[in-house]
Amino acid sequence: MKKLLWSLLLCAPMLFARAPLAADLPYDEAAQPAADLPLALEKARISGKRVLIVFGANWCPDCRVLDHELHGAGDVAKLIDERYVVMKVDVGHFDKNLAFAHLYGDPIGKGIPSVVVVTPKDEIVYETRAGELADARQMGNQGIYKFFQGVADKPGGY
Repeated sequence: MKKLLWSLLLCAPMLFARAPLAADLPYDEAAQPAADLPLALEKARISGKRVLIVFGANWCPDCRVLDHELHGAGDVAKLIDERYVVMKVDVGHFDKNLAFAHLYGDPIGKGIPSVVVVTPKDEIVYETRAGELADARQMGNQGIYKFFQGVADKPGGY
């Protein structure tokens, strides 16, 4: 019994340390993108924005860097906030939400993070096909901004 208590005391900090980390992870692993999409499309319709669907995973360092830029205080976050309703899709280890990703071609085929931009009518305006964001760590703030500026300028009807 004494040994069990000692083991619990040693393990307790690790268990509690994991809880704050989970809160900082960008992808909700329990989210259901097929259910979330109609809400994002409606929000985009009301606000006059497009929907930015971001495919990624919590284990992916480039996905975490991109998420930080999308929600930070810099130019990227400002551009995203002005132009898009953001919807994130967790792909796990390329074993989750694959049918949803295939609805938009195969944006994750060359790596994650990847994105698809759709109108409020769910018409594709842009999708990554060549792993354009898979090296987000090397792109830096200005590279990510330049990428999204180019995507934002793509024509597409409402």
